[in-house]
Amino acid sequence: MGRLHWPRRVFAQLLLGQTVVTVGVTAVTAGLFLAPVSRELDRDAMQRALAIAQVTATDQDVARAAADRDPDRAQAIAERVRLASRAEFVVITDDAGIRLSHTDPARIGLRVSTDPEPALRGESVTAIQDGTLGRTARGKVPLRTADGRIVGEVSVGLSDDSIRRRLVSMTGGILLCAGAGLAAGTAATLLLARRLKRRTHNIAVADIAALLIEREAMLHGIREGMVALDPAGRIRLANDEALRLLALPDDCTGRTVDQLLPPGRLADVLTGRVEGADLPAVRDDRVLVVNRMATADGGAVTTLRDRTELESLVRELDHTRGLTEALRAQDHEHANRMHTLLGLLELGRHDQAAAFISEQSGTHAALAAAVAAHVRDPHTAALLTGKAAVAAERGVRLRVTPDSHLPDALLDPRALVTVLGNLVDNAVDALAAGGTVEVRLRTAGTTLLVEVADSGPGIPAELRERVFEEGWTSKDAPAHRPRGLGLALVRRLVGRTGGRLAVGTGPLGGARFTVELPEALRATDPPCATDPPNAAEPSCAAEPSRATAPVPPTDPLLERA
Repeated sequence: MGRLHWPRRVFAQLLLGQTVVTVGVTAVTAGLFLAPVSRELDRDAMQRALAIAQVTATDQDVARAAADRDPDRAQAIAERVRLASRAEFVVITDDAGIRLSHTDPARIGLRVSTDPEPALRGESVTAIQDGTLGRTARGKVPLRTADGRIVGEVSVGLSDDSIRRRLVSMTGGILLCAGAGLAAGTAATLLLARRLKRRTHNIAVADIAALLIEREAMLHGIREGMVALDPAGRIRLANDEALRLLALPDDCTGRTVDQLLPPGRLADVLTGRVEGADLPAVRDDRVLVVNRMATADGGAVTTLRDRTELESLVRELDHTRGLTEALRAQDHEHANRMHTLLGLLELGRHDQAAAFISEQSGTHAALAAAVAAHVRDPHTAALLTGKAAVAAERGVRLRVTPDSHLPDALLDPRALVTVLGNLVDNAVDALAAGGTVEVRLRTAGTTLLVEVADSGPGIPAELRERVFEEGWTSKDAPAHRPRGLGLALVRRLVGRTGGRLAVGTGPLGGARFTVELPEALRATDPPCATDPPNAAEPSCAAEPSRATAPVPPTDPLLERA
């Protein structure tokens, strides 16, 4: 005999499986229905036995026969009751539990096989018990005289065979109903299997499993994030890269985008509230490019590309290009100055040549000295020096305010470089016709305050919130990268550190961006009490109390409502 094989087609497996399940469920249901019916028949039999016993115990002839311990009279009454009620047995005992009647006369005078004590204490008892006549439903009641004295008990039993006959008579109807349910379930299964056969194009289960395995491998193997949404906007699929880029929990499936992401452009793009191709968005410190495509069922599939490293490289390229152009311009300017100096020397105007050299060298030295005097952090000082050279090439003057002070105590210099670099770039870009950008750095304990102001046209009040949105910009975007991400990154970074960011009108008439970064500096001890008197750079003289001096309360970021 050949070995039975499970069918390969989906519809055949469904038909066979559902048929087995339907048969099993029908059998279990019938069994579950018959079990309480059997218990109910047992209860009914016990109540009938109890009722017969109670009626028999009300006959005073029975009580007198038990009190007199007269087995002949008790046996006659018991047989009359048994035949009239069709009971299996009617047993009358005295107050010691000795039988005065029984269907088997040989057992009269013996103690009953079951415990008579509850009935002799005055209790009524019902039970299914095994006795000398087999398994019966029993009812036992105390036998009392007219004055209430208990003189024995009356025990009535109904045969288990009669209960089973009643159960068998009901089983036919139950099985008929179960058969009808089985037939209906089989017909419904057949219709469902035929429909599934059409929907699955009669594909084999092994092929479906292979397709699923390949899909999982493809989704989790690609380097782009992918999120699938159902028509209600709930996430039904997110690959590993999407979980990483969006910082989603592993149990995000079944939850909406608005429940998982904060309000903003990224959530709007994923849900379709903002439409377009290659839309930039920011998640924490990551720059993402998002594309969304609707599906036929009303859902959508969204792809995410991480442009963080590319954006950093592009910014570095822009900075490098700006520095290159600045160096080229300085080289050209240096050549012009050399020609001018040569001309002065050839004309014999040596005094004017010396003054010219002093003036040109003093300009760059003054800028470097100003940065070195107020900014002790090397990363920030290098950033400001480079930005000043690029700004000068574009006709913009970058200066550090005289009251600025930044010690070399930054916990995260890269964060300040990101914030300050984007703000300075934004200010320089706003000065197309030249002007001034002013940087102010102050400390209050471990809190760092950064202000960047320019002499440009400023930002209208109605646009002061929009400038921080991802992708929004008032300038033309270059071909190699989108604009509108710098200020968004600044806002995310400041928010993640628990700081605050504000924009308003500055002292130069243009825009002023003010940033508060709490816990940005290492706590330092007061230097004056322990500095040696002959120190090369005594901290009291070089950094007079500005590291811990409170900022005047007129600063809008420090005022409290």
